[in-house]
This record gives sequence, structure tokens and C-alpha cells, in this order.
Amino acid sequence: MSKLKHYETMFILKPTLTEEETKAQIEIVKSNIEKNGGEIVSFDDMGTRQLAYEIEKNKRGYYFVIYFKAPANAILELERNYRINEQILRFIFIKYESKKEITAWTKMSDEAAKKAN
Repeated sequence: MSKLKHYETMFILKPTLTEEETKAQIEIVKSNIEKNGGEIVSFDDMGTRQLAYEIEKNKRGYYFVIYFKAPANAILELERNYRINEQILRFIFIKYESKKEITAWTKMSDEAAKKAN
């Protein structure tokens, strides 16, 4: 098994989804991470926010951040799943490599875990 690396992903869902549909989309993303050998450490539900610019005629979006560990080859498959999903307006993956970055990642994921409880 390849070494697990530290990642953060943020994605923006369409604001037109109902609460149940939004939760279902978030669960789909979480299960995709776990299916590809990832381990979710924490997540931050940021809620609906104003977008900096209009995306696909949407002025608002539902923001969600997940902190996870996964093998490097899993990211390509996760990106492919994000691109296929029409409910996701935008997404980003951030990889943390150096000790300083991993320390910051740990701090952010701990804060997100506290916020979730």
C-alpha cells in the first residue's frame, strides 16, 4: 500500500439543491474518498455563501471542506468523480507535504472537528 498523504478538498454545490439532496451529495463525496483508499479525518460545513462571481448562473453556493488522508493515485479518480457530478460547481484539492504544512493541516482539521461537535 502506498503512503497516505494529507489533503484538503473544498467543493461548492449548487444552491438550488434541497437540504436532503445536499446531504446526499456530501455523502457521495465522502464515500468516494473512502472507496479510493482515503481516510476522512474531519470536515467543515461552511454553508451557503455568496460567490465572488456568477458560476453557471448561480450567485450563491454551498461550501463544504473535507480534511483527509489518501494515497496519491486516489486524487485522479476523485477529480474525475467531481467533474462528472453536475451538482458540483467548483472544487479544489490541496496537498500538504512539508512538516510545516502537515502541522497546519492538523491544526485546521482539529478546528474543523471541534466546530462540527
